[in-house]
Amino acid sequence: QVQLVESGGGLVQPGGSLRLSCAASGASFSINTMTWYRQAPGKEREFVATSGGGTNYADSVKGRFTISRDNTKNTVYLQMNSLKPEDTAVYYCNMVVLLNTRYLSVWGQGTLVTVSS
Repeated sequence: QVQLVESGGGLVQPGGSLRLSCAASGASFSINTMTWYRQAPGKEREFVATSGGGTNYADSVKGRFTISRDNTKNTVYLQMNSLKPEDTAVYYCNMVVLLNTRYLSVWGQGTLVTVSS
């Protein structure tokens, strides 16, 4: 199987920055897409950014967040700048991987980002 481990969340003041990481490990696999989602308290999980052939962002984070990936480390990053209180959420990474001729959708455990003064 494939496991995802996220890190980098925490408390930051408005206007500050954080970088989230999500590393995949496990049996022999290749990664197709890497995507970040977030879920704020009392709200549904929403798309943030994706990398797979190209990059795409939610309108709410365009120009502030940057998704990048290091395929040699099976890791995806989310650089978050100019953070706002409304960015407060649990951030989840998702990877679509090819494992034993099957595509699987794998989720990380989530990392909490709190933007507050």
